[in-house]
Amino acid sequence: VQLQASGGGLVQTGESLRLSCTASGGAFSAYTRGWFRQAPGKEREFVAAITFSSVIHYADTVKGRFVLSRDDRKNMVFLQMDNLKPEDTAVYTCAAGAPVGDFYSDPDAYDYWGQGTQVTVSS
Repeated sequence: VQLQASGGGLVQTGESLRLSCTASGGAFSAYTRGWFRQAPGKEREFVAAITFSSVIHYADTVKGRFVLSRDDRKNMVFLQMDNLKPEDTAVYTCAAGAPVGDFYSDPDAYDYWGQGTQVTVSS
């Protein structure tokens, strides 16, 4: 499965962005699909995920501001990011895999990764 993330950009505090992740080469919906982010000098951080059974999980830091959705016919997932904050600045990457149980937030549980898209939020 090949993944392509897009939609990043430079915005001001409080503005919104919508990230997209397009999959090819496999049935995206058969996997748990996750969004992760990595800021300079920091470890990769879980943002949100939707399991193959359509349960959606969010990191506490984005809950209430970010919404994950998907279009299985188009093999895509989206991350609507509202009320962005400077601490949301990072490279955002989509991933696919088959994490077991609560390991949806563990990047090591994912097998396929997109190339990342930069999100910069200015104060």
